[in-house]
Amino acid sequence: MLAILARAEASLTSGEVAQRLERPLAYTTVMTVLSRLHDKGAVSRVRNGRAYAYSFQRDEAARRAAQMHRLLDAGEDRARVLAQFVGELGQEDEALLQQLLRETGG
Repeated sequence: MLAILARAEASLTSGEVAQRLERPLAYTTVMTVLSRLHDKGAVSRVRNGRAYAYSFQRDEAARRAAQMHRLLDAGEDRARVLAQFVGELGQEDEALLQQLLRETGG
């Protein structure tokens, strides 16, 4: 499914992905796999009417950032998780984070 999305020129719905598969799978299976790929940050999705349209995440940094957001959103104490993360950064990463926060107005 990732290969299908990577080759696509535009976002595809679950049904469109299912139609392009070499080996037919149940529509619900395609939906489940695409949802899990989205949860892992491998694909992005936007509402397309009543369905979602999926796109391959080409940028590794965007995939990792999406994973980090999901982890933060899943936690009960966001501030504590961020404090722990920042507290464990090395000096170079801490300096980079401070620079990025200044550049983005954070």
